[in-house]
Amino acid sequence: MPPPRHRALTRHRTAALASALALGALAAGCASPEPAPPLPPRGAAAPPATRPDRFTLVATGDILAHDAVIRQAAADASGVPDRDAGPDPFAPENDGRYDFGPLLAGARAVTRGTDLAICHLETIVGEDDGPFTGYPLFKTPPHIARAIRGAGYDTCSTASNHAMDDGEEGVRRTLDALDRADVAHTGTARSPKDRDRPLLLRAGDARVAHLSYVHWTNKEVPPGKSFLVNELDPDRVVADARAARAAGADVVVASVHWGTEWQEAPDRQQRAVAERLTASRSDGRRDIDLILGTHAHVPQAYEKVNGTWVVYGMGDQVAGEMTDPRGQLGSAARFTFTAPRKAGAEWVVTSAEFIPHRMANDPLRLVNLARAAEAAAFDPEDAAALAAVRKAVLGRGADRDGLRMGR
Repeated sequence: MPPPRHRALTRHRTAALASALALGALAAGCASPEPAPPLPPRGAAAPPATRPDRFTLVATGDILAHDAVIRQAAADASGVPDRDAGPDPFAPENDGRYDFGPLLAGARAVTRGTDLAICHLETIVGEDDGPFTGYPLFKTPPHIARAIRGAGYDTCSTASNHAMDDGEEGVRRTLDALDRADVAHTGTARSPKDRDRPLLLRAGDARVAHLSYVHWTNKEVPPGKSFLVNELDPDRVVADARAARAAGADVVVASVHWGTEWQEAPDRQQRAVAERLTASRSDGRRDIDLILGTHAHVPQAYEKVNGTWVVYGMGDQVAGEMTDPRGQLGSAARFTFTAPRKAGAEWVVTSAEFIPHRMANDPLRLVNLARAAEAAAFDPEDAAALAAVRKAVLGRGADRDGLRMGR
C-alpha cells in the first residue's frame, strides 16, 4: 500500500464519500500427500447444511488494522465512544484491552447460516503486550483473532504482501493467535511439512480445500524458508490443488493476494493467472473450483473464466479512513455448491451472490449496504457506496452469468 493513499493512519478446524464515491462510482510438489486427518465436528458458528448435497460458502476481503482500527478496538474495550479520546492503544499502560468485536459485528448477518466462512487476515499480529503498529509495517493486537471467530469465520487466508512485516516470528505469532481462537488458516506456515499439508474443511457433505497465495511480500522471505508464505506461482497452485484433491477434497478454493492497488479493473497478471488456473484440468475435471481475490483495496469485478467463478478483488472489509474513500468499500462473495449426481464428478456452483459493504467511520463499523438499502431512510453516503460497489462488481458482466446481489 503506497503511503499517499493513507492517512495517519492452521489448519485444523472446520467450517465456520458520496461525491468521491460517485466519481470512483504452487508448491513443491506433494507427489505423495499426507492423508488428511479426520475432520472434527462443526463448531457453533452456523448450523449444518440443511441439505447434505449442497453447501454455501461466503468470503470477504482484507482485514487491514490501521492505527485508527486499533484505536477503535481500544475505545470499544474501554467503553469510550470517541476513539481519539480513549486510552492510548499504543501505550504500555493500555494493558492489552482491545475489542474488535463491535467493529466486525456487521459480518455476522452474512456468515450466519453459511456452511463455510472465509476471511482474509492481511496483517500479522504482535506480541500479547505489544507494541502494536499500523501502516506501513503492521503489528495488530492478537485480540483480532477472537473477533474473527466471534464474527463467524471458520478459516482465514494469511498469504499477503504484509505476511513478512515482522519476519518469521510474526508469521508464527499470527498462526498461534488463530489457533488459540479456533480459526483455521492457510497461506503461511511454520514448517515445510505444515505448508505441504492441505487444509481440508467440512461443509455439508463436502470436503473443501482452502489454499492461499501472494504475488510478492513487502519484506523478503528469508533464504531457505519459502515455506513461510506461499508464492503465487500458477504451477505451484495447480500442484497444490491436485494434492488437495488426492487427499480427498471435493472442492478446491484458492485465495489469491494479487493485482494493482487502487485499480478497479483486473490487471494483466490477474487475468493471465485466472485464465491459467481455471483452464487446468485433471481427468477432465477442473483443478480449482473458485478463485477469491484480495489486495487491491477497492472492489473489483466478479467473472466466469473457463466456466469457473473468479472474484478478482473483494476490496477491504476492515480498514481505517483513507484519502481515497473506496478503500473502505468491499463485497462479500457467496456461492452455493451442489453435489454431482455421479460419484467423482464436479460440484457445481448453483447460486452466486455479492453482498456490498463499507466501513463507516466515527465509530468504525461494518455496514451491510444491501440491508441498509431496505431501511426507510437510506443514508446518501450508503447509497453512493452501494452504487460504487455494484458498478465495480458487475464491471465485466457477471450479472449475465447469474450473479445477483444478496443481503
